[in-house]
Amino acid sequence: MEKNYRSELVGCFGDPVDGNPTGVMEEAAFTACGLNYRYITAKVCAGDLPAAFAGIKAMNFCGINLTMPHKIDIIPLLDGLSASAAIIGAVNTVVNRGGKWIGENSDGKGFVESLRQQGCTLQGKYITILGAGGAARAIGIECALAGAASITIINRSETRGQELVELIRKNTSAQARYAPWTPAVRIPEETQILVNATCIGFDQDRAQAPDIDYAAITTGMYVSDVVFNPVDPLFLQKARAQGAKTISGLGMLAQQGAINFTLWTGKPAPLDVMVQMLEKNFS
Repeated sequence: MEKNYRSELVGCFGDPVDGNPTGVMEEAAFTACGLNYRYITAKVCAGDLPAAFAGIKAMNFCGINLTMPHKIDIIPLLDGLSASAAIIGAVNTVVNRGGKWIGENSDGKGFVESLRQQGCTLQGKYITILGAGGAARAIGIECALAGAASITIINRSETRGQELVELIRKNTSAQARYAPWTPAVRIPEETQILVNATCIGFDQDRAQAPDIDYAAITTGMYVSDVVFNPVDPLFLQKARAQGAKTISGLGMLAQQGAINFTLWTGKPAPLDVMVQMLEKNFS
């Protein structure tokens, strides 16, 4: 059999993108599975997305991840969208399917799977989400599609909060409502799963935590954070002090990466390898 010196290529477009750890996780998974794939993390400025996308098409990439500021701007350049990506209105993963470039959104799916891995099902649950940005949209829609009964969106901008509420109501069977994010806002008593879908507490902001009444968090409540660096942000520490079960953003990131791995390679992802690599990088 002839030797093949050509690697299959995937990667990420974003700006800023220097702190994105997805590449080390995906490459560890490729190595563990003996796959000749490479993950290229590329700084692509907003106005350069069409040219960059044309480039990966010409080079026959298998797919690409998108992060800020490209998750919406990529959509007109694609041949199609998955059902959930179409509802969410944002794409974080593109897959080359025989020359057809299809947009997916694995953000929310990764979150849902990280909950399931911790024994938390979504069917019939009452969920409260802090924030109404891209992560909140993906999480809210996927939780609703997975069977959540009711979703409360707490956000400072009423316009953005109501937009997400209407998106959930229009496209799923879940109930949804908006609540203003006032100082030390109190979480609704019926909340069973609380999610910080903001970047509060991330990296250099690690001394901060969302401004809520932590006394409203109860034993038995699941509390999750999209922040993965630090692995145990202050938000989760304060929730755990109230007796809540906590789930870090590292699990969501790893599950999201595992979904992308399978979309690109068609093979099951070595999740344990991916988690270990992330933990090593953030230890």
